[in-house]
Amino acid sequence: MRDNRAAYWRRWMTGASGGEQPPLVAPPRRQSRPDRHFTVHLGFTAADLVTAREVAVGYAEALSVLRPELAIGASALSPADAWQRAERLFCGALGPDGERCVDVADHCGFHHGPGPGGLGWGDGDRG
Repeated sequence: MRDNRAAYWRRWMTGASGGEQPPLVAPPRRQSRPDRHFTVHLGFTAADLVTAREVAVGYAEALSVLRPELAIGASALSPADAWQRAERLFCGALGPDGERCVDVADHCGFHHGPGPGGLGWGDGDRG
């Protein structure tokens, strides 16, 4: 619009200006952003680090059953006052078909892909 005076506005709204009226809702000027990653922090109490790790693994596995889009391999555990000391909960080793190992971190034996009967790989039978 070139002018905000009332007479011009009335002419434009009635169509007397000779031009077509633009739509009231225009398409967005910016393209939408791709999905971003976010992190949820769950607080709980435990007697020691070993117990806390077991509880955290249980929470992560249970949430992954309820919400399959959850990136379980990105789960980590840290003291509530020291997030910079986070440690991984799951192995996350990359398999031959691009899947990630969903066993707990520092596990013994073969790596296993997600789901029942997931692909196993690695040197798990070597001492």
